[in-house]
Amino acid sequence: MSNYLPMLFETLFGFFTLFILTKILGKTQISQLTAFDFISALILGELVGNALFDEKAGIPEIAFVIILWGGLLYFTEIISQKFKGTRALLEGSPSIIIYNGKLIRDTMKKNKLDINQLQNLLRGKDVFSIQEVEYAVLETNGTVSVLKKSPFQTPNKSDMQIAPQHVALAITLINDGEIIYDNLIENNLTEEWLKDELRKQKYARIEDVFYAEYTKGKKLFVLPFVNRDHERYEDYHD
Repeated sequence: MSNYLPMLFETLFGFFTLFILTKILGKTQISQLTAFDFISALILGELVGNALFDEKAGIPEIAFVIILWGGLLYFTEIISQKFKGTRALLEGSPSIIIYNGKLIRDTMKKNKLDINQLQNLLRGKDVFSIQEVEYAVLETNGTVSVLKKSPFQTPNKSDMQIAPQHVALAITLINDGEIIYDNLIENNLTEEWLKDELRKQKYARIEDVFYAEYTKGKKLFVLPFVNRDHERYEDYHD
């Protein structure tokens, strides 16, 4: 029992220290992750890594630390779900960095975001000039959500008064020369139907098809193996 108390203090210390560190570093240092997700991944990786190389750490000690850390994560998630006021502290809050086309310098400084980083984030949204942006929000995972100024927005079908059409999901039926039977069954298709569709496009064997994609109401999309001489249907009937 004497070993568990130091581990308890060290785990708690690491938990709060790394949490504070992520707040200091700013959101852009942990892109795609919230601050809390970043802490969780880092600590869990450290726990497993240290356990692998520390000969003194036995199964009971490792289990104790992992259970302790898992309990802290679970407890924190419960708090954030039940008490909305804690979400801003634990998960962070979105920050408006461009408002009415103007940069909010104080917000950028607070989030450790310089103009070059902002430009990089905007390019990820297909925005190559700050002049195009009306509003930009720095999200809690380090990404930027952008609302362009009206002249730079892409017109949609509603703007062009075009009647909306049904959108169907594309289904992969063949991948790397192998049939995905689960997708066939799920979409009420058969292997014979698939082979017949391939024959219509002059493919005799499943093994010659690298990728095939089915969208309801459309022709079967087929990509052959381009790095080898695949045999075509007509080759079998010469």
